[in-house]
Amino acid sequence: MYSSRRQPSCLPWQKCRRISISPFDFSLNLQAMTIEKLQFSLPAVFTIGPDNNTEALKKYALLLSGDADVPSRVTRTEGNHVQDIVKGIIEGETRVIVSSMTMEEIFKERQVFKQHVIDNVQNELDQFGLRIYNANVKELQDAPGSEYFTYLSRKAHEGALNQAKIDVAEARMRGEIGEAEKRGKTKQEISKIDAETAVLETKRRSEKAQADAQLTNRQTELDMDIRLKKIAAQRQSEVKDAELQKQVETKRAETELERLRATEVTKSKVARESAQQNADASFYTQTKDADAQLYKCNMEADARYYRETKAAEAAFITKKKEAEGLMEMAKAYSAMANAFGGPQGLLQYMMIQNNTYEKLANANAKAVHGMEPKITVWNTGSGEGSQDSTAPIRNLMQSLPPLFSTIHDQTGISPPSWMVQMPNGQQASNVKTKPAQ
Repeated sequence: MYSSRRQPSCLPWQKCRRISISPFDFSLNLQAMTIEKLQFSLPAVFTIGPDNNTEALKKYALLLSGDADVPSRVTRTEGNHVQDIVKGIIEGETRVIVSSMTMEEIFKERQVFKQHVIDNVQNELDQFGLRIYNANVKELQDAPGSEYFTYLSRKAHEGALNQAKIDVAEARMRGEIGEAEKRGKTKQEISKIDAETAVLETKRRSEKAQADAQLTNRQTELDMDIRLKKIAAQRQSEVKDAELQKQVETKRAETELERLRATEVTKSKVARESAQQNADASFYTQTKDADAQLYKCNMEADARYYRETKAAEAAFITKKKEAEGLMEMAKAYSAMANAFGGPQGLLQYMMIQNNTYEKLANANAKAVHGMEPKITVWNTGSGEGSQDSTAPIRNLMQSLPPLFSTIHDQTGISPPSWMVQMPNGQQASNVKTKPAQ
C-alpha cells in the first residue's frame, strides 16, 4: 500500500489498491450540555489524516480495506465509514469533556478546553492510524430554543453602557475635584514657601550658633591635647626610669643567685649521690628477697602439682582395678547362672548363700508378733439331710448370720436393717470363735 505512482507487484491471490494519505477537513456542529445542564452549539473544524509512519499506515489501510467491494480509485471521499468513525469519536469525547466543565470554565479556559478535546480524540484515533493535524474550535452558539448567549451579549452590552455612564460621571467628578485641588494646592504652596523661609532663617541662626560652639569646643580640645601630651611625656620618663631600676635589681638578684647556687649545689649533689647509693642497696636487697620468695613459691607449686598428679593417678588405677574386678565378677556370675539353669537358679543360690530366706522369716515373725486376729469357723449342717430339697436354702440362710457377724467384728461394717435384723446377743448356733495361735 503506497501513495507513489509506480506499479506495485502483486501475486495472483493478492489484491492491490491505492489509498490517499492526504488530510481532509472535517466540520461539525456539535450539540453539547455542560455540567450546569446548559445546552449550546459548538462549531469546530478538524483537519485529520493518516499519520506518516509505517505502523499508522498499516492501521489506516486495514481500516479502509474492511469493505472488499470498494472500487480501486483515489478520491477524497472514499471510506465514508472512516468519517463516521471520526465523527463519533469527536462528538463522544467532546461531550464527555463538556459535561465535566462549567460554561464559565469553557469561556475562560478556551485553550485548555481545546487541548483536552485534541488529546482525548487523538488517543482514540491512534488505534486507527489517524492524526489530528489541526483543530479549530469556533465561537460558541445558542442551541435551538436556547437564548443563553443572547442574554449574555445583552448583559455585556448593558453593562458596557452603564459603565460608560459611570465613567463620564467619574470623569466630571475628577475634573471638579482636580480644579478644587489645584486651588487648594496653590494656597498650600504659598503657605509652605512662607514657612520654609522662616525655617531657613531659623536654621541659619542655629547653624551660626553651632559653628561658634564647634569653634569653642575645638579650642578646648586642642588645649586638652597639649596638657595630655605633657602628662604622657612625664609618665613615659618615669616608666623608663622604673625599667632601668628594675634591670639593675634583676642583675643584682642574678648575681646573688649564682653565688648561692655555687654554695648549695655542691651540698645537694653530695646528698643526692648518698641517697642514690642507699636506694640502690635497698633495691638490690628487695630484689633478691623477691627472687627467693618467687623460687620458693614455684617449688611449692611444683611439689603440690606432683603430689596431686600422683594421687589422681593412684585413684584412677584404683577405680580401674575395681571396674575390672566387677567385670570379672559379672563374668563369674554369668557362668554360675548358666550352671544353675538360668538367672532364677542363680538368684536362689545367692539367697541361700546370704541366708536371705532366714532373714525374711525372722522379719515376718517380727511383723506379726503381738497380733491377735479373730478366726470365725462355722458349718451349715451335716450331710445327713442331703435328701431334703430345702437343704440348699436352709444352708444359705444358716450361713448368712455368721458371715454378717464376722464382717462386723473384723471391719466394723453392719449390714442394712432391711436386709437382716442382727440379734442383740451373739448367735452361737454352729459358730465358734477362738483366737489365732
